[in-house]
Amino acid sequence: MQVIVATGNKGKLCEFERIFAPLGISVVAQGEVCPGLQVEETGTTFAENAFLKAQAVHERTGKAAVADDSGLCVDALDGRPGVYSARYGGEEMPYPEKMEKLVEELGCLPVDYRTAKFVAHICFIDADGTRIDVEGVCPGYIGAEPKGENGFGFDPIFMVGDRSFAELSDSEKDRISHRGKALRELAERLKEHLK
Repeated sequence: MQVIVATGNKGKLCEFERIFAPLGISVVAQGEVCPGLQVEETGTTFAENAFLKAQAVHERTGKAAVADDSGLCVDALDGRPGVYSARYGGEEMPYPEKMEKLVEELGCLPVDYRTAKFVAHICFIDADGTRIDVEGVCPGYIGAEPKGENGFGFDPIFMVGDRSFAELSDSEKDRISHRGKALRELAERLKEHLK
């Protein structure tokens, strides 16, 4: 079985590949099948945006598609940047600057007040239109400065214990991350669905 992943993010594509491979599911990037397809993320929730992206690819191709919408929700910022994580500070702003802006916004708040969570909602739509939705959450806090060389996005400032997501190996991150949790649940649901 092949699934089209509705993303242009190489980091996300690799995470989908790692989880789907043991199920015998191969993934192909949206850009290879639907070059130029741009989906406007007009939803106000992660679930709505994931569905918009998966549905657009499914409608265009008639094939199985999967999309996630994920983001960083910071408690002291009333859940911001949330669904606007990728657009925080402007879509063109590079992530090192986005992280700097976020750390500055939190100022000198102590660790206990820097709590945050990563949320990932994944929507899978099979070729026959069957829809499966799953969500994963990873609690943590925002560090005072970026740490680590792995990962992508806000990973270098998102701390779990005394390490950032960007300091974890792929397997360590998959085990505890929001997307890893959601993908494992999706894998279980797919096993049932594909029987």
